[in-house]
Amino acid sequence: MAEADTRLGNRILLGLACGALAALLVHALAGWVPGLLPAATWLATTVLEPFGQIFLRLLFFVVIPLVFCSLAHGVLQLGDMRSLGRLASRTFLMFFLNMAIATLLGLLMMNLLVPGHALPEALRVQLIGEYGGAAKAAIQRHTDNPGLTPATLVDMFLPRNLFAAFIGTDRKALGDVLPLIVFAVLVGIAGTRLAQNRQTQLRDALESITELMTGIVHLALKLAPYAVPALIFSVVVRVGPQLLVALGLFVVGCVTVLLLHLFGTMSLWLKLWARVPPLQFFRTIRTVLITAFTTSSSNATLPAALAVARGPLAIRPQTAGFVLPLGTTMNMSGTALYEGCVVLFVAQVFGVELSLLSQLTLLVLAVLSAVAVAGIPGGSLPLIAGLLISFGIPPEGIGIILGVDRLLDMTRTMVNVGCDLVTCQIVDRDRSITGPA
Repeated sequence: MAEADTRLGNRILLGLACGALAALLVHALAGWVPGLLPAATWLATTVLEPFGQIFLRLLFFVVIPLVFCSLAHGVLQLGDMRSLGRLASRTFLMFFLNMAIATLLGLLMMNLLVPGHALPEALRVQLIGEYGGAAKAAIQRHTDNPGLTPATLVDMFLPRNLFAAFIGTDRKALGDVLPLIVFAVLVGIAGTRLAQNRQTQLRDALESITELMTGIVHLALKLAPYAVPALIFSVVVRVGPQLLVALGLFVVGCVTVLLLHLFGTMSLWLKLWARVPPLQFFRTIRTVLITAFTTSSSNATLPAALAVARGPLAIRPQTAGFVLPLGTTMNMSGTALYEGCVVLFVAQVFGVELSLLSQLTLLVLAVLSAVAVAGIPGGSLPLIAGLLISFGIPPEGIGIILGVDRLLDMTRTMVNVGCDLVTCQIVDRDRSITGPA
């Protein structure tokens, strides 16, 4: 099984490299071959993107049943409210530390590089003009959101209509997973109070559905070596090297600090708290990281993450079933880091100075708002617009980074998912919490 996972990971990684190189080659030859870039863009939009979406949709199909069954099964296996309380408190503490450290690293990087001062005025105006429509849409979505008040928090966790919340009203987007998580935890807690034979029946039913959904995940991953190059080709063809060069310092700074947090901070955590060799761990989860990078969606990657956690990582089902679904919604370290970076970058571009106290406030707000981000591509943009407004920075400045947001979205999603698995590994090491396998 481990050998098969390694071969699959190698094939996906090779496909990722081929797709990116093919797109860069198209841009390199576009000046000598008239019509090549429009033709490649048409191919990406009309053929490759829909093909890649088949892979994505198969993963999205299983998110709702898999989140519910794995989380309810995990709580049910704990069997004791005290064990659940210890598991939850340790998990949430790890989530908060993870996001706070990530955001702090991002703010330090932005203060050292100061990439906003390197962006020419003419280019700033050009980027805002080019992506102004999308920026206005993100600002409008923030305006339509009433913000975090006690009433909205209740509605976020306990909506009046559970099924409407997680089904959603838009066929193009996944519904809200957070209420489903609450419901799954309640089902698991209530299940522990059933008679022993009923508990066994419920546990077997939930486990059977989880195995069925995991089987669909394995089918989807067979498409990954072909879908991944199709998706990455589409992204790189649209972004283009010119925009990356223009925003090069910001992009390189963000990617560097995101990777530093994932492979640096998380390696320290694995060594200190999990006693696991970091190189071996990241080699084991590389298929999941590539899936996260390509899909730009924590929700879409959750099925693959659960499969790897229960399989090669040998994490107890009750731990994986509890930590990973929660992490998909609440452990957004890459997103929190990125939000802080974008706010500081746009502030630097517009000449708005943020004091040390303001940046500490930004750290806290970035961590809190990251929890509310939907685990889908571009889910953080409305919240970034809200943070810009909060600090008196022109919110239309979000248009400056929209051209490269998808590429950075891919990287921060990989960080989010990788940190979820690291947290899961650390929490699982405490046998007094998770109990027997």
